[in-house]
Amino acid sequence: MSDPVNDGGQPGAEQASGRTVIAETAVAKVAGIAAREVPGVYSLGSGSARALGAIREVVGATDLSQGIRVEVGQTQVAVDVSLVAEYGRPLLEVANQVRAAVYRAVQEQVGLKVIEVNVEVNDVHLPGGDVPKSPGQPKLSERLAASVKTPEPKTQVSSGESA
Repeated sequence: MSDPVNDGGQPGAEQASGRTVIAETAVAKVAGIAAREVPGVYSLGSGSARALGAIREVVGATDLSQGIRVEVGQTQVAVDVSLVAEYGRPLLEVANQVRAAVYRAVQEQVGLKVIEVNVEVNDVHLPGGDVPKSPGQPKLSERLAASVKTPEPKTQVSSGESA
């Protein structure tokens, strides 16, 4: 017996039966990619997860779902995101942008209803904070001040004529 087909030669979706399962790993990867693309996100995961991630990167592997935990139901999904923000970025703004990006990506790409996206900012990455201070290196406060971009004052160019 053959499968039912529509005029296009493909099995008719309205007649086909079966079950679709979307694994938590797939949803977590979609959420992780979306969260990483938000400006102000330094990395995803807790300190221990980031340490394992650094080892993973040395051997050439990447865990796109690091820092992401999901619960997938038949029609709904809940997402928890744990992240490290870049110093100088408003933390609530970063968290809200991550929440919106993850919600949108999971809703569009996975097709399940997103019931919540919880965001935990568990650390702030300081510029140059990963390397020990050496003699002649600026103080931490100087490095932090240099990392926060302030708008440059606008100057007017005069035409050289006096009034």
